[in-house]
Order: sequence, then structure tokens, then C-alpha cells
Amino acid sequence: MIKIAKKNLVKWATALAVLFLLIQVACDLYLPTITSDLVNNGIVKQDLAYIWHEGIMMLIVAGIGVIAAAGNVYFAATQSMQVGEKLRKQVFNHVMKFSSRDMSKFGDSSLITRSTNDIVQIQNVMMQVLRMMLQSPIMLVAACVLAYVREPRLTKVFLISLPILAIVVGIVIYFAVPLFKSIQFKTDRINLIFREGLTGVRVIRAFRQDDREQDRFKKANADYTNTGIKAYTLVSFLFPVMTLILSLTNVGIILLGSRLIANMSMQVGNLIAFMTYATQIMISFMMLSMVFVFVPRASASAARVNAVLEHRPSVEDLPKESQTHLVKDQPASLNFNHVNFRYDGAERLALKDLNFKVKAGQTLAIIGGTGSGKSTLVNLIPRLFNIESGEIEVNGSPIEKLSQKELHSVISITQQKAILFTGTIRSNLQFGNPQATEDEMWHALEVAKAADFVKEAGGLDATVEQSGSNFSGGQRQRLAIARTIIKPASIYIFDDSFSALDFKTDAELRQALKKDQQVQKAVSVIVAQRVSTVADADLIIVLDDGIVVGQGTHEQLIKNNDVYQEIVYSQIEKGDGQNA
Repeated sequence: MIKIAKKNLVKWATALAVLFLLIQVACDLYLPTITSDLVNNGIVKQDLAYIWHEGIMMLIVAGIGVIAAAGNVYFAATQSMQVGEKLRKQVFNHVMKFSSRDMSKFGDSSLITRSTNDIVQIQNVMMQVLRMMLQSPIMLVAACVLAYVREPRLTKVFLISLPILAIVVGIVIYFAVPLFKSIQFKTDRINLIFREGLTGVRVIRAFRQDDREQDRFKKANADYTNTGIKAYTLVSFLFPVMTLILSLTNVGIILLGSRLIANMSMQVGNLIAFMTYATQIMISFMMLSMVFVFVPRASASAARVNAVLEHRPSVEDLPKESQTHLVKDQPASLNFNHVNFRYDGAERLALKDLNFKVKAGQTLAIIGGTGSGKSTLVNLIPRLFNIESGEIEVNGSPIEKLSQKELHSVISITQQKAILFTGTIRSNLQFGNPQATEDEMWHALEVAKAADFVKEAGGLDATVEQSGSNFSGGQRQRLAIARTIIKPASIYIFDDSFSALDFKTDAELRQALKKDQQVQKAVSVIVAQRVSTVADADLIIVLDDGIVVGQGTHEQLIKNNDVYQEIVYSQIEKGDGQNA
């Protein structure tokens, strides 16, 4: 919490919030003194002029207190909200630097909770810190001192009430704080189940697991609810107990004070002032106890947010002085020099001794069984993972010596799962190239064989709903391919991007890609399951369990490579390999 406050609070605004708070507290503490003097010297002596004087003074002090309170609330509110804004921005920007390895460490649901619920907890407590956490101890100490100065004989009552109050608060904090901390983790669990339910709703319905998922969510929701009920019941228990203690304290003060007044050893005004100070002491204690209850929860949230911000991305750029830069007008090329890759904690290599080179205008195809490492290989090219050994070169430059921004500027990729963003077809294409003209957009759509259904949908300004749900799987893939090829790049990667296309559209799209002038100057990398998709590639790499078991052209591999032959014959038997 302290680290977040130091980094994100504006010093001058925080100082003004504290200054206004001190003025407010001073006014609140001065009012009982004015009341006491007004009763003792004005009402008792029936001095009307003095009553008017003290009454006006009371109004002025109260007015200053109200203005100071408004100033404190304004700066406290703006600072707490700005802390939340800054934290959300910092978390989002930092998460954008995460590799897949880093994302899996935290989990999508947890990252969403940390950037929303946890940050809300922090900004709420920041508001409390600039209000109650500073006000309560100052008011508590100052009111105790002034009460003692005003009438030390009545302070005996506090020797009984304050220890009882402290014991009650301590018990509530002891039991409530662990519950509040666990609420954050149970929020993660609810988000995870809810997110899986939303993204997998079709699978759930297809397997008739609606009741199972509803039961799973019901249990997580009930667990969260029960924990929240316990925590807030304990906290709410404080208010009636404190009210009871405050009332008994006032009764004790009145009993003791009435005797002193009856003996003519204390003035009535002093009793009124002392009771006001007693109320301020008890309220301050109550406010302080609430801070002690909610601060640990916010501290847990702060620790979770700091864990994200302090996590060092597994893929980082070299220091600027050690970086190299891509040579302008350098012909496109992709070179793997004895590359090995291993996932974190894995005993064996996921990819072993990858060694090949592809030049501008050539197409590299990668084929293999499920789990053979095809997608892992292409994810190494934009450096989504760090390799264990060997070297990968793009346009003649080792990728680990390039900044990720510069590397990604020459790579355009269509991922295995076609992702579209809410907006329009135009905005999705501009995601690949913000400067693209309308003619360039239509050209990219023509190459991707998407122009026809885009025209039917309403043109470039047709709406794209969340995740492109208003388009079929094949249409989403073609729009994603259009977004990929509209970007000027040296390497175009298509990671199983033709799987949802029929054979005719697949063949037409690949022929259009080959004829495209921009693609002809670049290296094309195609990952596919179908032999027909990779048959006309300049170099085909056959992967089996992370090992290259063959590389060459279709004609060479079908003659000499057993694994490739098995793939071809299995697809011919199913009717998928007739075009190979």
C-alpha cells in the first residue's frame, strides 16, 4: 500500500487534503470549547451580548469546518480515483508485455480480478486513509487531551470504556481480517467459473452439462457469499456494541458530572463540553477500528496488484546500447540455427535441433500430428517464448538482439484461433495497418476471399460483434487473414489459418497469396493439418514429437519420408488428400 501511495499520489494534492483535514479537526475540537464558554459565561450569567458573540463565533468556526471538510473530501476523492486510474493503466500496460508463460502463471481470471476488484479496494482505502485514517487518530488524541484539560475528574470513565472497546475491536479484527483476505481469492474463483461458462457455453449445452456447471457456479458463489456474510456480520457487530458502550459512557459521565455540579465543583458548560469530547473520542475510535478492518483487505489487494507490476516478463529486450537494428531494404529471410526449446519445468525438449533457412518469395510449410510442436515453432519467430539454445534470425538479424517492437513491425501473424475485435470490419483491418487506404482494404479482402460476404454484410463499415460472433468460423478466419496481409511485413505467418475453409476456398486463397506482390517479397510460413494446403510449399518441415523427421518439397517427402507418407495416405483414405 505504501509503495503504491508513494508512486501514484500527487504530493501537493495530498498535502492540501491533509491541510484541509487538520483545519476541519481543529474546528470540530474548538466547537465544544465555544459551547462551554457560551453556557458558563453567557446563558448562566444571562449575558445576551456574550451569547450573540459566541453564537456568531460558533457559526464562523462551523462554516470554516464545512469548507475544510469539502476541500478534504474533494482532494481525497480525486486522488483516490486517480490512483485507481493510474494502477489500471500500469497493470494493463505491463500485462501487454507478458508472454504466454507469464499469462499462464497468473491466469486470465485472476488478472481481470486484480485490475478491477483489487484496484477498487485500493482506491476505496486510499479515500479512507486521506479521510478517516488521518482524522481518527488526530481527533482521538486531541479530544482526550482537551477532555482532560477541561475536566480531569471525569476522565475516570474512559479507564473503563476504552479498554472494553479495544478488546471488542481486537476480537472483531482478529476474526474478520482473514475472511476479508480470502474474499479476494474467492472472487478469482467466481470469475474463472463464470468466464469458462461464457466462453464454453456451446460445449456445455452440447454435452448437456448445464446442471453440472450451474452447480459448480452455485457452490463457488455460495462459498463467496457465506464468507462475505461472516465478514460483514462481524464488522456490523461493531456498531451496536460501540453505540452501547458510547451510551453507557455518557450515562457514567452524567452520573459523575451531576454530582460534581450538585456540589458546585463543576460548571454545566464543562459537562456539556466533556460529553461532546467523549462522543468525538468514541466516534474516532469507531472510525479507526473500521480502518483497521478494511486496510488488511486492501493490503492483500495491493500485494496482488504489486505481484503483477513487479513480475519481470520472461521475454525482455536487451538494454538499448546492446540492441541491433534491422537493415532497411534487407531482403526478407528466416533462419533457424540448431534451435532448441523447452517449456518451464519440462524435463524434455519441446522442440529439438530446428535447422532450416527460407528466403524472400519462398513458402515454408509445417506439418505434423497433434501436439508435435507446430504452433510452438511459429510462436518462436515473433519471440513469444525465449529459446533455450541456438539462434533465430529474421532478415539476417538475431531476434534476441532486436527490440520486440522492431521485430513485430516486420512480422504479421494469423493465430490458430481467429480473434476479431468489437467494432467494424474497417477498424479490424486498420488494426493491421492504421494507414491502409480503402482500396488496400478491399484488395486484402479480395486476396483473403472475403470481399463477397463483406459486401453482403454492408461493406467495410459492417459491424463486428464481440469476438466476431456474427460471422462464421470460416469468415472470421478470412477476415483475420485479410488483417494479416494488409500489414507490410517481411514474414507472414498463418498458424493453421485455413482449417475452417473448404478445399476450393483454401486453394483459391493460397493461389491469391502467391500472386500478391507484397507477399511475393516476403517469407510465408504456413502451419496446416491438410497435405493439400502445404503441397505446393517451397520447403515442408515434418514434425513428430518436437523433432524434425523430414524436410523438403512435397515430391521429395512423399518418396522418402515415412511420417509424411502416413499423413498423406491417412488423408487420402478419408478423402482429404485427393488434391495433394
